[in-house]
Amino acid sequence: MSVKPQTKSWLKVVLVTSLFIIPPACAIQFNIINAVEPTVKQKTQNQTDNQAYTDVQNLINMGPRVAGTPTNEKASAYIEQQYRKAGYRTRIQTFTYSKFRDFGSNLTVDGRNIKASAFKGSAPGKLSARLVAVPNFGRANDFATVNFKGAIALVKRGEIRFSEKVTNAINAGAIGVVIVNNKAGNLTYGTLTQNSPIPVLGISGDEGNKLYGRAPLTINLNANGQKIDVTGRNVVAYQEGVTQPRVILGGHFDSVEGAPGANDNASGTAVVLDIARKVSKTPLAREAWFIAFDGEEDGLHGSRAFVDAATPQFLSELKGMMNFDMVGVNNKLLIGGSSDLTKLAQVVQPKAELFGASYANGASDHAPFAAKGVPILFFYRGMEPNYHSPNDKTVDPKLLDETTQAGLDIFKRLISN
Repeated sequence: MSVKPQTKSWLKVVLVTSLFIIPPACAIQFNIINAVEPTVKQKTQNQTDNQAYTDVQNLINMGPRVAGTPTNEKASAYIEQQYRKAGYRTRIQTFTYSKFRDFGSNLTVDGRNIKASAFKGSAPGKLSARLVAVPNFGRANDFATVNFKGAIALVKRGEIRFSEKVTNAINAGAIGVVIVNNKAGNLTYGTLTQNSPIPVLGISGDEGNKLYGRAPLTINLNANGQKIDVTGRNVVAYQEGVTQPRVILGGHFDSVEGAPGANDNASGTAVVLDIARKVSKTPLAREAWFIAFDGEEDGLHGSRAFVDAATPQFLSELKGMMNFDMVGVNNKLLIGGSSDLTKLAQVVQPKAELFGASYANGASDHAPFAAKGVPILFFYRGMEPNYHSPNDKTVDPKLLDETTQAGLDIFKRLISN
């Protein structure tokens, strides 16, 4: 996700900036590297004039924005471009981390290819062996009545941890494990609590049930997952000279494999950008930094990198961090977080539904800030059927507007308080 400034020539430079969020011995590097030109589709007659909605459409038209990929890089260039058009300076904070990625795993049965996903922690490898069905859910005694030596174990998801199923299969002599989803859709993003010495794949319930009906039979298994190093890039926007904001407004822009990520989380990215546009020519613009975080889907890596690079003084001066995640679907806006900010939000947005402080430790980019004692507010509209799926490609423009206005009103009140 190398990012370009809005100039006519792109200089390959590395800027090390002293934005007062970093100790002298550990500067954050804001890298401006050979720019990647974003492809932005022109608005059609059927599109709304809602700028946030246009941003969502432009982002999802690029494809899934998985951290470390060219599409993610293109998306970050678009986001930076939009902030610069709105009158902000921008910098890129780079960070690296390791992640497990599936490069195309599958099963083959009688020449037919079955889509599969390698579990995080699975050993890579190719096998040709008997597929043997495990009774029930893969507890140790479920392996006692059938011979699994040298076989691939077919086991249902549920009741016990994935790693426990795999350990029991290994103890029974299995050389591979296929775990069948217990709900609609493929079993993706499965994680083992410890690395497995044998390949472990997940498949859909539909495909698994077909195999259960035919097992035992010989199959070919290909587990093609491996650990890779990823460079993530946070896009940080601010007014010139503002080295100590009082509020951080943020939302992640990366998405998961195969998902266009309209609601999760082009919606939050677009809302933060829209708030920045609306305040750009007002004194409020100098009270905040606006951040598009990367690497959230892999474990909040962008927000953790930002917080880890900040000095204690920088964090202590923050009145709050406002995080927007999945705010384009479902009518009810949910707001929650630190006690004082939640009370403030209730006064400003009495129609919003408040949720408990437990979300301060939740799986989104406010959590690393909360862990450092920064007051937080989390804006969210709840789970929805297209979450982390190829169908996450629609949002409601009206809901984006409502979220933008709610965030803007609370931001104003927080600064004036």
